[in-house]
Amino acid sequence: MNTVLILGFVSLLTDVSSEMVYPLLSLYLTTTLGATPAIVGIIEGIAESLASLLKTYSGYVSDRIQRRKPLAILGYGSSTFGRIFLYFSTSWGWVLAGRVVDRFGKGVRTAPRDALIAEASSSGRLGQSFGIHRALDTLGAVIGIAVAYFLFTSTNGEYTRIFLLSMIPGALGVLLLFLVRDTEPRKAGTKVSPLAGWKGLNPRLKAFFLVAFLFALGNSSNQFLLLRAKDLGFQAAEVILAYLLFNVVYALTAYPAGRLSDHIGRKTLLVSGYLSYGVVYLGFSFASTSAHVWTLFGVYGLYTGLTEGVEKALVAELCPGESRATMLGIHATLLGIGLFPASVIGGFLWNMAGSEATFYFGGAMGLLAALGMYFVVPQPGQTVCSS
Repeated sequence: MNTVLILGFVSLLTDVSSEMVYPLLSLYLTTTLGATPAIVGIIEGIAESLASLLKTYSGYVSDRIQRRKPLAILGYGSSTFGRIFLYFSTSWGWVLAGRVVDRFGKGVRTAPRDALIAEASSSGRLGQSFGIHRALDTLGAVIGIAVAYFLFTSTNGEYTRIFLLSMIPGALGVLLLFLVRDTEPRKAGTKVSPLAGWKGLNPRLKAFFLVAFLFALGNSSNQFLLLRAKDLGFQAAEVILAYLLFNVVYALTAYPAGRLSDHIGRKTLLVSGYLSYGVVYLGFSFASTSAHVWTLFGVYGLYTGLTEGVEKALVAELCPGESRATMLGIHATLLGIGLFPASVIGGFLWNMAGSEATFYFGGAMGLLAALGMYFVVPQPGQTVCSS
């Protein structure tokens, strides 16, 4: 459990750094740099999707070289370095570069880190371990957003100073990562193919991946939620606080959800989470008061807590150790690839038909994915990866 806790605190520090920046980006782009919602969608889509292409490859490399830690260090270090581009930004192109470097780091580190968590977990406690990690990660987000709010209000909105200060906790997280003990090498001669036996996978696992991808197509960037709050009359500081509420609820639910999934299985929580997402997005399309917005951000945190760690635990549970990082990478890649069209579609729907259209689309996709998840997700305890 020491490895899980250390990785949790690494993620906590990294998320302090990330979330000092993230809730400010859409405001910075639209109010300071003059970008449109469509540009926001393109930036988020490109950054997330290009980075996500690395997640499968990073997992494969990690399985092949039988090492997780070096890739994790590279990934966390890259994310911290990406803040430099934001500090020097004079146009949205600089912001795009910063987001790509940041998400490159996330793409490199995600699968090896998740494999480290899975390999350090006791039997039957995968959900608990991923829940602990997600809770600490999101606690970092809560702290980062609170710091962003304090700095934003006390410096009269000096975005670039906040971007520069955000590098400090990120650098501390990279240093802490050196305390993690790497994976023990497997016996000589073990080989992993780039797709780790994809052709031999049980069709139900393939269907699970496809349902997750379907959901991702409607899961546009959170920046649209922040822009929607702004359109409904929230001031910049209030937008940051609404995003803080989302992360507080997420942090409080991630660990209980992970533990609960160890006892009742992953399916119930995933279906409930996807349904919550669909309801939230449809709710944002009809929202007209500040009370609606505060409530919806809270329920959005519940959706995230019910799904993110539980999905990772499900993939790790279903797949054998020799291909675990690759499969975790494939899952993360599918989610990330879906974010590009989701964010681009969301941005252009907003520009052409109004913000409500963006949320109608996301809500419908969330409800469809909940139905798909109910019918195709493998049952608890069923191993469906080829060995």
